[in-house]
Amino acid sequence: MGKETGFLELDRHDRSAADPKDRVKHYNEFIVPLPESELRAQASRCMNCGIPFCHAGCPVNNMIPDWNDLVYEADWKTALDNLHSTNNFPEITGRVCPAPCEAACTLDIIDQPVTIKTIECAITDKGWEAGWIVPQIPARRTGRAVAVVGSGPAGLACAQQLARAGHNVTVFEKNDRIGGLLRYGIPDFKLEKHLINRRMTQMLEEGVEFRTSTEVGLNLSVKSLKENYDAIVLAGGAEEPRRLAIPGVELPSVRFAMEFLVQQNRRNAGDDELRAAPNGSLLATGKHVVVIGGGDTGSDCVGTSNRQGAASVTQIEIMPKPPEKENKALSWPNWPLKLRTSTSHEEGVTREWAVLAKRVLGDKDVTGLECVRLEWAEGRMREVPGSEFTLKADLILLAMGFVGPHRQGLLDQAGVAFDGRGNVAASAVDYRTSDPRIFACGDMRRGQSLVVWAIREGRQAAHAVDAALMGVSDLPR
Repeated sequence: MGKETGFLELDRHDRSAADPKDRVKHYNEFIVPLPESELRAQASRCMNCGIPFCHAGCPVNNMIPDWNDLVYEADWKTALDNLHSTNNFPEITGRVCPAPCEAACTLDIIDQPVTIKTIECAITDKGWEAGWIVPQIPARRTGRAVAVVGSGPAGLACAQQLARAGHNVTVFEKNDRIGGLLRYGIPDFKLEKHLINRRMTQMLEEGVEFRTSTEVGLNLSVKSLKENYDAIVLAGGAEEPRRLAIPGVELPSVRFAMEFLVQQNRRNAGDDELRAAPNGSLLATGKHVVVIGGGDTGSDCVGTSNRQGAASVTQIEIMPKPPEKENKALSWPNWPLKLRTSTSHEEGVTREWAVLAKRVLGDKDVTGLECVRLEWAEGRMREVPGSEFTLKADLILLAMGFVGPHRQGLLDQAGVAFDGRGNVAASAVDYRTSDPRIFACGDMRRGQSLVVWAIREGRQAAHAVDAALMGVSDLPR
């Protein structure tokens, strides 16, 4: 603990954002970093608690007090080494993670948590700028081959760890670019894709082979993987969207959020319109957009719709409006239920809570959405009599989450067992499926979750695979 009185002398100060009127004109990141002097001052607020609850809040077990102290002492290189010891991609989590570590910070009891996420991001950005982040090429090769199916955060973390252990690793990705959810699910204004590209370059030099436009289960069989690889890791994510069973949902302008977000990311990548939108262009320009679903994916649809020039954006959520502030005595250090306003919300949206979509209006295409308000009664939600209302809509985006992995192709051929929620069944101890040569990690195993959980599972699965192949593993778990 470099400065014992830091938390007493300084208030929390976090990164700022560009003006909403300016940032909606482009798809670039718009968060303004803190200067180094301010970052060191903010790091000095960490109290190095006897029981660091931030560790419990962080799925990858980042050693947060340690690198906070190192930043305060201006030892950025050691801070980077410490951070990388638990997290393969901290420049990504430093941008898109919701920071459960900050909710668990002892200072959050008074709503002044340490700016952990900002400091994490700054450490890694500085590492790239200084040239400290280089390939970690193994001293020896094991001769064992591992196939990783899926190149999202779980698959990439697993592949990098296994390559550093000396295995020959091939990552199979059905899309034309590496990154999975990071590449196509997260808008560029939250995560610019050059961040993925430079990690790819690092991993290539470490020996990882990437095979894109290769869908295992469609144009490459699971049988062929078993014949050519000693182990297979399933890291394909939870891509099956939750569907909405109401009249009119079959109309052309009722679309899934991921289709909408993927198209714009492809445009930003320079793809022509036909390649970006093979099923027809999906744009919010000049339209009244209704987003069904109040989570992060819905928020991303709001930000993208505003950048495309939507006439209006409304977001509806079936659950009641959360409280403005959580009850610390009941929630801390756990992730609290409270109202969260994203940067996309700040750019313009009407948010409606406790609303149920009843019917999509329109003949040949969407003209509106018929809704009803809900209330809690006797422990259950029920419709409020006489509360029906209609939202004007030209485009309805379904952002209600994901129910599990796709089964056709890959999982059908793999023949693995599923758990009660429809995910691939594998324990969080050895990550082994019902087939002893096949492992599973990330959202495909645990269900829809956070990027930081995917990285954790990818790292732990790599340890399990290494131990299975070699009898013992030196990889961190």
